[in-house]
Amino acid sequence: MLPLKDNVPTRRFPYVTVALIVANALVWILYELPNLNRAVVDAGYFPCEVVNQCIAPGSPWGLDVFTSMFMHGGWEHLLGNMLFLWIFGNNVEDAMGRARFLLFYLLGGVVATASQTIVTLEFGSDRAAQIPNVGASGAIAAVLGAYLVLLPGGRVLTWVLPIFFFEIPAVFFLGIWFLFQLFIGSQSFVAPEQGGGVAYFAHIGGFVFGLLAVWVFTIGRPRPLRPAY
Repeated sequence: MLPLKDNVPTRRFPYVTVALIVANALVWILYELPNLNRAVVDAGYFPCEVVNQCIAPGSPWGLDVFTSMFMHGGWEHLLGNMLFLWIFGNNVEDAMGRARFLLFYLLGGVVATASQTIVTLEFGSDRAAQIPNVGASGAIAAVLGAYLVLLPGGRVLTWVLPIFFFEIPAVFFLGIWFLFQLFIGSQSFVAPEQGGGVAYFAHIGGFVFGLLAVWVFTIGRPRPLRPAY
């Protein structure tokens, strides 16, 4: 299932969401593409560094937690993440305000990384802990969790391969997405080494953070606009 658009308007242009998309694209095109393997080693996040079980040649792991949020492993990885961020991020930004949304996004990414790190170090192999983690999907998962709380009645135009298009209530779309993360994550349980290289527990941790933290980040803010039917 691939979301194409939702039916919820915004009060203001989502400058932070657009800036995050541009930043991710620029990092990919200008920094990663010229030497992808080297870029991932230098700025990716390695769980094994946290417990001093490996020494990565890049920056300190505390900084890598943030730099890795703006890195991706390929065009499909980048474009898929940015599509989700655009569709759901603009409304969450509108509900929180720009400064709060940026802080929420970054904290969501940190919590997502921490969730994946705990699972990898506790239940994964030594090899799994040495695989670099990159991608914005953990932070975006937090955005999805917030959207579910704020706009469960929104409708998402969804492309189901090969050629089917359905308008699905957001509560169903995001609920199915989260259940898929739980199912595949429980099967792989040592991601990112397994499960197709996807850090499913980063998605789970980020989503739960979004569900819980959205209440704090929307205190005193106007209610989101109603979906446009």
